[in-house]
Amino acid sequence: MSSVRQEGKDTIIFATKEDHAAPSTAELVAEDPNDPFEERGLILTNGEINWNCPCLGGMASGPCGTEFKDAFSCFHYSKEEVKGSDCLEQFRSMQECMQRYPELYPQEDDKSPSDTPKDSESTDALDESSTSASDQDSDTKQANTES
Repeated sequence: MSSVRQEGKDTIIFATKEDHAAPSTAELVAEDPNDPFEERGLILTNGEINWNCPCLGGMASGPCGTEFKDAFSCFHYSKEEVKGSDCLEQFRSMQECMQRYPELYPQEDDKSPSDTPKDSESTDALDESSTSASDQDSDTKQANTES
């Protein structure tokens, strides 16, 4: 039989092998697509930003969450002819924050060496070695056919 124990804010449930052997009696409840309280998508039906949307990938709650929210809100609500052109300061602030946490927000230029293409010198060296190997093969074939 399973047991339940409360430790601070956590509830710990110990299940036995027998508990897992029986089929589940849980019933799934179908979600109501017309539920006004169901937060779906990035922009809610009232036009506000859904900061809990998984599409944001945690950006709104990370160490630069405040800066991200400021910049994204500014862009979303921008009325300028070039949308977001009035938000440069907020985006600059967000970028500066992200640069303080390079382990969480890697830059495009910070790719690992395996991700970057080989430089032309190493490519040329490979081409030369494969050329001399094929030249040796053709010399061997000619020597074999001549004898």
